Amino acid sequence: MPTPSAVQPYRWLADYYDRLFTGYRDFIRSAHRAIVEPILPQVLVACDLACGTGTTGLELAARGIRVYGVDLSPRMCRAARRKARERKKSLRVIQADMRDFRLPERADLILCEYDAINHVPRHSDLRRVTSSVARALHPGGWFFFDVNNLGAFDKYWRGVVWVEKPGIVLAMRNGHDLEQRKAWCDCEWFVREGSLWRRHIERVEEVCWTDREIRHALTAAGFAQIKMWDAAQFRTGDFLDAEGCRSFYLARKRSECR
Repeated sequence: MPTPSAVQPYRWLADYYDRLFTGYRDFIRSAHRAIVEPILPQVLVACDLACGTGTTGLELAARGIRVYGVDLSPRMCRAARRKARERKKSLRVIQADMRDFRLPERADLILCEYDAINHVPRHSDLRRVTSSVARALHPGGWFFFDVNNLGAFDKYWRGVVWVEKPGIVLAMRNGHDLEQRKAWCDCEWFVREGSLWRRHIERVEEVCWTDREIRHALTAAGFAQIKMWDAAQFRTGDFLDAEGCRSFYLARKRSECR
């Protein structure tokens, strides 16, 4: 199985993410309407953690919320800043690791979507993420995130997936180890440059946790009122929403926490 040392932050995925994967956002929006919308009137400051190209952060900024975007990948950060300029929206982007990030001010809501938390290198990193999120939130603040479960690794992280757009071809070779609760994807890119095609390779890896482990990490970091939803109830026809494969969580930081 691949070693963690082979993993690099998103590079080519950052450059072409919006062109290839925007069609997968419908089920996230459906979950937002049911879970996040009811608390947005209480939110003045938010953080899009592992913001990618900034889609969620910019949607929140359009509602008048002051938003910070945090991402480890320099190219993702550049893409988010560029998109914010193009849309003339305020989004302050910070390059940082979700396991040890800090914001200029405390937030009322932190979101971490598209199974981004699964991308930390080790199972033990979950506690570091929840602690960093708790530190960045006001007492009573909310943490919304989604995770891939073991069922997703078994169902989706296998075989080869081929994606083709004008000037771009992506072959994703997937594998997983259910005993170790890890999965990986070797992404092989072919990008047209004039009359030639340039080949690039990068790797994406994930780990996953049980619901009990997630709740324990959240509780230890100072969260309460932890709720979980199976993504299947927000079905939009997306092939990634099979029952038991993905979960959404909403947790609230205890009001007495500092």
